[in-house]
Amino acid sequence: MLTGMEVYASMSDEARKKAHALGLYPAPLNEGRSRNMRANRRSNTKPEVALRSALHRLGYRYRKDLRVDLGDVKVRPDIVFTARKLAVFVDGCFWHVCPEHGRQPTTNEWYWAPKLRRNVARDRAADAALMAAGWRVVRLWEHVPLEVAIEAVVTALSPETEHTDDDRACDRQDFSDSGT
Repeated sequence: MLTGMEVYASMSDEARKKAHALGLYPAPLNEGRSRNMRANRRSNTKPEVALRSALHRLGYRYRKDLRVDLGDVKVRPDIVFTARKLAVFVDGCFWHVCPEHGRQPTTNEWYWAPKLRRNVARDRAADAALMAAGWRVVRLWEHVPLEVAIEAVVTALSPETEHTDDDRACDRQDFSDSGT
């Protein structure tokens, strides 16, 4: 299934103009901005690849970008430890509205503000669906230092954390005090 940006990138120029005319997508501010937005990836982002590589070097094996079907909800975590039922997400500050680095869009706010709110709502729904199905969820911001991200995942994978009665089975790692 293609994301909105992938659909947009694959559209012909004429189809794109029609979408702009119908108000489905905002017209690009300029060609540079358009090129920049097309370059944003859904998966294999630099922080995600760095975390995956580090975990692999430590001997952990996982699935990447695996679709997990949970009834009506389909979730696609960045890193999935299937046997241990752990889903890891590396969220971008802009796309997932980081409280430290996320900012409200000033251009085409009519389009971006609702889209970003839907992203956050989808994150919460995915977390709830995964936890209801017995999964544990780790959400990391892209700006979290790699060492801290590794520690969060390794801690979640450790045997003593597998069967906790903690109400916070989903914990977004926000280490804003870490100096970044």
